[in-house]
This record gives sequence, C-alpha cells and structure tokens, in this order.
Amino acid sequence: MSIAIRNAWIVTQNKNRDVLQGDILIEKDVIKSIGKVRSGADIEIEANEDVVVPGLINTHTHAAMALMKGIADDLPFSDFLSRVFSYDSRRTPKDIKSGAMLGCLEMIRSGTTTFVDLYYSEDIIADAVQSSGLRGVLCWAVLDPEHTTQTGLPLDNCRRFCESFKNVERIVPAVGLQGVYVCSTGTFTDARDYARENDLLLHFHLSETRKEVNDLKKREGSRPVEYLNGIGFLGSECLAAHAAWLTLNEVRVLGRCGTSISTCPVSNMKLATGGVAPIPEMLNAGVNVSIGTDGSTTNNSLDMFGEMKTLGLLQKSNRWDPSVLRAQQLLDFATIGGATAIGLESSIGSIEVGKKADITIMDGKAPNLNPLVRDNLVSNIIYSSSSQNVKTVICDGRITMRDWIVMTLEEESVVSSAVESARELMD
Repeated sequence: MSIAIRNAWIVTQNKNRDVLQGDILIEKDVIKSIGKVRSGADIEIEANEDVVVPGLINTHTHAAMALMKGIADDLPFSDFLSRVFSYDSRRTPKDIKSGAMLGCLEMIRSGTTTFVDLYYSEDIIADAVQSSGLRGVLCWAVLDPEHTTQTGLPLDNCRRFCESFKNVERIVPAVGLQGVYVCSTGTFTDARDYARENDLLLHFHLSETRKEVNDLKKREGSRPVEYLNGIGFLGSECLAAHAAWLTLNEVRVLGRCGTSISTCPVSNMKLATGGVAPIPEMLNAGVNVSIGTDGSTTNNSLDMFGEMKTLGLLQKSNRWDPSVLRAQQLLDFATIGGATAIGLESSIGSIEVGKKADITIMDGKAPNLNPLVRDNLVSNIIYSSSSQNVKTVICDGRITMRDWIVMTLEEESVVSSAVESARELMD
C-alpha cells in the first residue's frame, strides 16, 4: 500500500533540520520520497499546509497505569507510593489490558508513535500495542525477588518475555530495572549481562528523588551514577529515566559511558520530589537527552507536546535564562533524541527517505498554531500547540488516526472498558 501526503509543511528533523514545503510518498512502511511526488498513491492525504513532524517518541512511561489516573493526586510522596502500590497489587490481567489500551489510545491522539514502557506483564501490554498500531519498546521490570509481587523470578520472567517477542512486529522487547532501591548489585549485573548478550536496551529509574540518592550513599558509599559505573553497568545500551539529582561529575560519567536519559519534568514537578535535571550540563557533556511523560499516576497525561513545552519553561525559569533550551532542541529531544535513546536512530526519529513512515500531521489551520511561516514553525509547535492539533498519525506506514478519527481501535469500547475496570478496582 502507498500513501501520498501532499502540500505540507515538513519538519524533517534531518541532520540539517530542514523545513520544507512539499509532498511525502510512503510505500509499505518506508518513506520513499520527499519533495514533489508526481505519481499517484493508494491513499491520498491533502495536507493543505498542515504541519508534518516525525512521530513523537515517549521514552519513559507505564502505559497500563492510565487506568489509575487521578487516584493518588496531591499527596506527599510516601503516601502517594502507598496508595499506588495498594491499587497496583490488586490489578488483574483484564485491568492491565484495559489500562494499556487506554494509554495507547491517548498516545495515538497526541501524536506519539513509539513509547518505552517499564512494567511487569509486558506480554499483556504487547497485545495492546499490536491492536493499536503503535510501536512499543517494552521493558519487563526486574528487581530483587523479595521486593516483587511477580510470580517467579523477575529476571526469568523478563527473559521469557524477550524470547517470546523478539520477532514480533512493532514490539521491541527490552530489560527494565526498577532502580537502586530494590535492585541489588547482582540483579543489576545479571540483567546487564543478559541485555548485552542479546543486544537489548537497559531501561531504569535513576536519581529520581533525594532520598533514593541518600539511601544508596549510606548503603554503598557512593551516589547512584558512581555506583552503577563502578559495577560496570552503565553503557550506550542504557536509558535512565528522571536523572534529576545528579552532580556535575555524574553528568560527565553518563556522557563518557554513552548513557541516554529520559527527563520527566511534569512527573517530578507534580510529585514535588525536587531537583531539576541538569539538561544544559548534560548537553555540554555529550549526553543524549530524550523526554518521557512517566505514568498516568504521576503525570495524568501522556501528551508529549505538553511535556516539551513544560521542559523548556522549567529549565528557563530555573536558570533565569530564556535562552536555555531552544525550541529546536526541545523538538530534537522528542524525536531524534528519543530514537537515539532506544537505538533506533537509523530507522525512526526523522522524516528521511529510507526511514520508517512514522509521521504526525498537525492541523495547519488551527488558530493557536497561526500565523505559520517558516521562521516561527518550530517555535509554534513547541510553545503554541497542543495535542488537540494532532489530526492524522501514521506508524510504520499504517494510518492509526485520520482526520481525528482513530482507525485502529474502537475508541468508545476502549474507554468504556477502562471505566468499568477502574470502578471495579476502586470499589
């Protein structure tokens, strides 16, 4: 099947960050040409100066927790954790599936085409990903056996999941580690060895809270980045979520190791865990930066457009410097930076010939995005847009939403199923 997108503003995110006016031809799952497409296609999309950007990449979330949105708001962090763990421990496979479906639906509507998930029961979440048409980098949660509610050993469960889904379309199995607070040195090194032997991503929470850092210092005598580097864990296959409580030395270590980070500004601000990720220092040290929303209990939203804007405003306000993190850099984090973080920069993250057809089309006639000219296009995407501007989404060459109508999921059914599960869980 072929798809032609005609007469669009194309924000390519290629090496030169070219912004073009023209057409895109997609054949099967690949971008075939960009510019003037003279031939016809099976599906014609008249963009009429709509804005086309690469599909957004959310590098840290817990999609199934969409079911628990709003259950633990406005609480101190310890009370928040107690309430979330209480609900989470009671969830059934049906609850996890309905939550994951709701999360996928929200991501389609907000222009995300690829997401990184850290959770248990990733086999259930994989079913939701396949139904939705999204691409999921699914990281089975690994932690010490005494801290888990999983049946069996978490690392064994992770191995079984990765083996079962290693050749499944749009599913990228990976290894997730909960964090230094529930993972021993042996758990970290065993997970590292398995991931490296099988060329898998290692995704984990890192220095999210001050307590996490201080507790590890008391136990191991070093801060989390220093500790993980000392046991030979950190490397280019690593993607660390949050990374808010870091020293400059730790930032430099991440840069030398080639470890990427997923910054989650809304989650950290909402939980009031303090600490602002030192993004400018990371960039100076060569750390690849991406953006995650975190889950729906800590953010309440999976909207990457909102996350990009919030990240920029937080950094500017914190540094008293409006020039910190330009609009182009923020878009980079959510596209090519995200692709690099998961090792897929050669196939997604930008609109280029030969890459996967992951594309988000925004309504170029929307009042909040206008006036649109080449010079303000990227700034308007970051500072003026919202997820409501997302009009059409294509992932892997398949249209998941067209003209605001979701094509891959029955929206009413997904929402009603989630509501039913949530009511049963909360009762």
